[in-house]
Amino acid sequence: QVQVVESGGGVVQAGGSLRLSCVVSGRIDLMYAMGWFRQTPWKERETVATIVWHKPRETYADSVKGRFTISVDKAANTMFLEMNSLKPEDTAIYYCAASSYYQSTYYQKADFGIWGQGTQVTVSS
Repeated sequence: QVQVVESGGGVVQAGGSLRLSCVVSGRIDLMYAMGWFRQTPWKERETVATIVWHKPRETYADSVKGRFTISVDKAANTMFLEMNSLKPEDTAIYYCAASSYYQSTYYQKADFGIWGQGTQVTVSS
């Protein structure tokens, strides 16, 4: 079993930056991919960025390309989301997710079966 716990959310002004962290524990040898997703009360959970654990392959939602960067530190069993140039529309609960199943691609929320509790990000205008 794999468990994930995210942290790093907070309140920031528009144009500011935040870094989210997601610590992975358990059967990390079973890990294939991880991702960040976000959700608001008026929108379904959407993909922010995904990364393959053992390869440098990342994907981003168009809305965050050029502003957000996903990365992993395997030595620390941690995934990060560096968020720059934040906008009020980035306000959401951000969730860390992991997959312990092999697939050719990982992008949709259905591709991930392990989820954290979420961390709130609020961007004020």
